[in-house]
Amino acid sequence: MSFSVLKRSFSTTVGKNAIKNVVVIGGGLMGSGIAQVTAQAGQNVTLVEVNGDILKKAESNIGVSLGRVAKKLFKDKPASEAEKFVNDTKSRIKGTTDVKSAVTDADLVVEAIIENIDIKHKLFKTLDETAPAKTLFASNTSSLSIGEIASVTNRKDRFGGLHFFNPVPMMRLLEVIRIPETSDETYKSFMEWGKAIGKTCVTCKDTPGFIVNRLLVPYMAEAVRLYERGDASVKDIDVAMKLGAGYPMGPLELADYVGLDTTHFILQGWHKKMPSEKLFNTLKTVEKLVKEGKLGVKSGEGFYNYKK
Repeated sequence: MSFSVLKRSFSTTVGKNAIKNVVVIGGGLMGSGIAQVTAQAGQNVTLVEVNGDILKKAESNIGVSLGRVAKKLFKDKPASEAEKFVNDTKSRIKGTTDVKSAVTDADLVVEAIIENIDIKHKLFKTLDETAPAKTLFASNTSSLSIGEIASVTNRKDRFGGLHFFNPVPMMRLLEVIRIPETSDETYKSFMEWGKAIGKTCVTCKDTPGFIVNRLLVPYMAEAVRLYERGDASVKDIDVAMKLGAGYPMGPLELADYVGLDTTHFILQGWHKKMPSEKLFNTLKTVEKLVKEGKLGVKSGEGFYNYKK
């Protein structure tokens, strides 16, 4: 991502009003990354979390990530320029635990909380009652139906999916998801906003997993089944796909990176909706590792041990 992209002026419109105020709900890896790239593009961002401690952690993570970005962008320039970039970006991010006050003047709200439909429904009911009519709603869900999430609101025409990829500051792709009710104006605003924050946007209907995960999750699942049958070792499966298919990371390494709990949850949801599709059957090995707290890279152990 070039510095010119990061400094690009933002001109996306919602009706007659330019998008100036973006609210990101959820300060985990995805939410904090979305807040960061939005602020880097010159937007005012309000990051919402459930308590102050989690909020401080999210803000700290953003600071560390910005430092890495600045190192790359300003490696041949004075340190003062890198420092200014970091400070300017951080100044555009405000943290809060009060979701209602956060959205009172929001142009766009991006939800990036836990993948639980009931919790998302509760949140969006509150947002729909509180946010002004101009506010666009989007979910960063990677596995749930956008239409189902939007069903509790009275603004389905201003609702869609904005699916980012981890780590958000580095991954260039943004999947923009339309439901049948999404207006052309809303869709156009989403696409323009994505481009303005430096992403390459692709469009997909509201189908399970959208484009990337619909292909990627079954691929990882088949790798696990190959291992479960005893056909090949974890290491050999990963080496084979890296050297034989030219992938930068093997499927089991990738599952560890994505998070085994996330992979398990996605398969559970898809299996519930499409029980006859064998590709979506849950995996005993993954379920066992999750129960043991071995979630992959983020916990220090999964198919591989990262504590060493």
